[in-house]
Amino acid sequence: MIERYTLPEMGNLWSESYKLQTWLQVEIAVCEAQGELGYIPLAAVDEIKAKAKFDPKRVLEIEAEVRHDMIAFLTNVNEYVGDAGRYIHLGLTSSDVLDTALALQLVASLDLLCQKVENLIQAIRIKAHEHRYTVMIGRSHGIHAEPITFGFKLAGWLAEVLRHQERLQLLRKNVAVGKISGAVGTYANIEPRVEAIACAKLGLKPDTASTQVISRDIHAEFVQQLALLAASIERFAVEIRNLQKTDVLEVEEYFSKGQKGSSAMPHKRNPIRSERLTGMARLVRSHAGAALENVALWHERDISHSSVERVMLPDACILTDFMLHEIIDLITNLLVYPQNMARNLNCYGGVVFSQRVLLALIDKGTRREEAYAIVQQNAHIAWNNPEGNFRHLITQDLRVREKLSDSEIDCCFDAKQHLKYLDQVYERLGI
Repeated sequence: MIERYTLPEMGNLWSESYKLQTWLQVEIAVCEAQGELGYIPLAAVDEIKAKAKFDPKRVLEIEAEVRHDMIAFLTNVNEYVGDAGRYIHLGLTSSDVLDTALALQLVASLDLLCQKVENLIQAIRIKAHEHRYTVMIGRSHGIHAEPITFGFKLAGWLAEVLRHQERLQLLRKNVAVGKISGAVGTYANIEPRVEAIACAKLGLKPDTASTQVISRDIHAEFVQQLALLAASIERFAVEIRNLQKTDVLEVEEYFSKGQKGSSAMPHKRNPIRSERLTGMARLVRSHAGAALENVALWHERDISHSSVERVMLPDACILTDFMLHEIIDLITNLLVYPQNMARNLNCYGGVVFSQRVLLALIDKGTRREEAYAIVQQNAHIAWNNPEGNFRHLITQDLRVREKLSDSEIDCCFDAKQHLKYLDQVYERLGI
């Protein structure tokens, strides 16, 4: 059964309401810190916490007049809080709230992505275990090379996703940074102790040395890592697309009952989900370039980054979240055709075992150049003939027969020789 993707979980983290809620979290954390240090009355802090709320529609109404989102937000909050509202945003600049709240959104988004990466790891692990010894042809340059197993291919995917898991876990620490340091970051009107206490309450660490904003290299790293994850998902999707080609057909996307592949050609079963993933990876990568452009701001700040991030960050997060959903479901329900893998492996009479024959001849004393010429000649004759049979040609070649016995030739064409160290790879991955 194909699992349908629903937006709310990740989408809600980037909704206007959730954004304003994080702003309020930051403002309240700062008020609590100020109260603990004796800068504002604790009774006022309690009143703020009890009364503070906002109405997104009202915030937009006010913003339409004042043309400043933070002032509109604070004005609306104070409509609910009343007199104690004068202690809200005390000594702060807008970016103190905006950037610290943004860190909360990034951390929450990474928590969702990390869970889906773990689900992807499990999906690949299960499929790799199932096809540990399902022999297929390995390809280089798109051309038949030597035997592998489908499980071995998936083991490579698993290793890659495990690296992404490590990167995202480190990234979560790197983006969990807040700043409550005032205009241009000098703490002129608010002391570092307030920042330390407020950030601790929010599960963040204070920026080491902020300007008026948190430096955008942090956010660029965030988007770069999502782009890298998207690139890997695209790699898996492209492989599935290639293996689903009609003349290959070693794997196939699940095709549900009632699904249609073409308005004109009823026979079509197209790899539409893999193609969709390829396209979405391009979008995520495009955001990586924009994130790098955001790093160079004027002096202690400008807002050239702001408009970019309003599109880039939610889009990158939602796209990556959807891509993970799709690739998990795709791999879980992937149709695998071992019989087609065996057919393709033995194309042209086992020509892909040419290296084993080459090495066997060398081991029997044939010069490498001569052995290569013998094997290549027979391989190319088989390759260029629809009925070509490399093994038959090798068996009939007197230059080979004088060196290799029937059992030694049999050994050359035994795919198990290519799998003798497969278990070691699996042990490294804990499969």
